[in-house]
Amino acid sequence: MDVFYNPDGIGDVLLIPIKDGNRYEITHEKFGDITKITTKDGDVLGYNIFQASKYFDLQDKGNIKLTEALLDEMKQVFEANQLSDPLEFDLSPKFVVGYVTSKGPHENADKLSVCQVDVGSETLQIVCGAPNVDTDQKVVVAKVGATMPSGLKIKPSELRGVPSNGMICSQKELGLPDAPKEKGIYVLDNSHTVGEEFVF
Repeated sequence: MDVFYNPDGIGDVLLIPIKDGNRYEITHEKFGDITKITTKDGDVLGYNIFQASKYFDLQDKGNIKLTEALLDEMKQVFEANQLSDPLEFDLSPKFVVGYVTSKGPHENADKLSVCQVDVGSETLQIVCGAPNVDTDQKVVVAKVGATMPSGLKIKPSELRGVPSNGMICSQKELGLPDAPKEKGIYVLDNSHTVGEEFVF
């Protein structure tokens, strides 16, 4: 999960996005320097922490990976501003090394494959349209909850009626320099360990 800080473009505000919502149904509630953003039904969409530099030593700008240490600091800020919401986020890596254990045809689309991908802690079913995907490959998997460099958020989906939980990534989708122009997933060499975080 990422938080966002852009003091030059937005101001001294730490943005904590949790989920998307219809902008016509959003409500705001202030708790000191914190604005809580919810739907009218009470679902929390996120928080904005104003005067962020008063509370955090933020060296990075843009998307910032939420770590346990930063989460602990955020909890202290919530307490200081008398907001008792629990901050419980899944901080496990969202880009990991996967291993394609099987590849089968998609029942409703010739150019799609249905893959079973071992990501260490679980096996995910992922529908993939890359022409070079195959069994016994180590690949980069964007798990549900990942945010791609393009801003795309990975969610559970159905592709032509078949459930898909994650995405097998190409170098271009990962924003890697000198990514090949031809379509195809990024096949890793054997120096990578299944389940480990892929850092790019």
